[in-house]
Amino acid sequence: MTTRYLGRTGVLVSPLTLGAMNFGAWANRDHDDAAKIIHRALDAGINVVDTADVYSQGESEEIVGRALRGRRDEVVLASKFHGQIGTDPNHRGNSRRWIVRAVEDSLRRLGTDHLDLYQVHRPDPDTPIEETLRALDDLVRDGKIRYYGTTTFEPHQLVEAQWVAQDRNLRRPATEQPPYSILARGAERATLPIAQQYGLGVLTWSPLAGGWLSGRYRAGEQAPESIRLTRQPHRHDPDLTVNKRKRAAAEELAKLAEDAGLSLVHLSLAFILQHPAVSTVIIGPRTLDHLETQLGAVDVRLNTDVLDRIDEIVAPGTTLNPADEGYLPPSLSDPVTRRRTTIGATR
Repeated sequence: MTTRYLGRTGVLVSPLTLGAMNFGAWANRDHDDAAKIIHRALDAGINVVDTADVYSQGESEEIVGRALRGRRDEVVLASKFHGQIGTDPNHRGNSRRWIVRAVEDSLRRLGTDHLDLYQVHRPDPDTPIEETLRALDDLVRDGKIRYYGTTTFEPHQLVEAQWVAQDRNLRRPATEQPPYSILARGAERATLPIAQQYGLGVLTWSPLAGGWLSGRYRAGEQAPESIRLTRQPHRHDPDLTVNKRKRAAAEELAKLAEDAGLSLVHLSLAFILQHPAVSTVIIGPRTLDHLETQLGAVDVRLNTDVLDRIDEIVAPGTTLNPADEGYLPPSLSDPVTRRRTTIGATR
């Protein structure tokens, strides 16, 4: 498998990254089976494994750590912090207090003395970005992490993080991990151009749009049972109007893939891999068969006609279901932020 540079870090990464979200109670509870998937991915040339402390409340990290025993040095190992762990209200977020605790917990579960990449899983409007960046900069200085990055940040937040780091003489975030698929192309509007401008490595997530581009959803057929439907109905309920649009687009894309002699999975992954800003695409197989169907995408090159047809089906910069953006800022989620409570002048 070929390699690409992870932004300006000088680190070479495989075009595909193995995402570990589906290892553990959230999806695949068989630890031995998960280890087989991890080993097969490494043997196929994948050299990046991405997990997070919140995935099955640490179980994913434990599975990854055991599977990498004896092979840790082969891997660019990435994890994340931010989500709620347990019930303590302070065991979440982007504060220094939680970051220094969270990284130690992740290192212990993963059985390693350092992370190659540590990522802020989501923005935290209640914590100043400087506090978060200073804590991460200290972790680099202490040797606990090699690089740090962000995940699903708004474009203005990416720029703010770069400028705050530069102004305070801190190491700058090196990567961004945005959602990106043919059905969720919002990252093309600003996130990917900003990443190119600042030399960020880009690890994209949900390339198959949560299964909508796996080939499982076909017109005239009942939607298959899915764990995702229970966990995220707003993204996966087939009766929602926005998801009916996704299903219709997926059907057109399936026909396009068939005409091009490709599987829908390969078409979808190859589309992302051809964007010049993308360093690596995170795939999250639940089974070994899922992994095998995705590995060959690195050898696919889409021609201009196919890419133009994709643009006709889903216009550049368009996300068919806003829930697929992965983060809704308070300015949209909290009505109070949009409603003036006083009539007179304010400061």
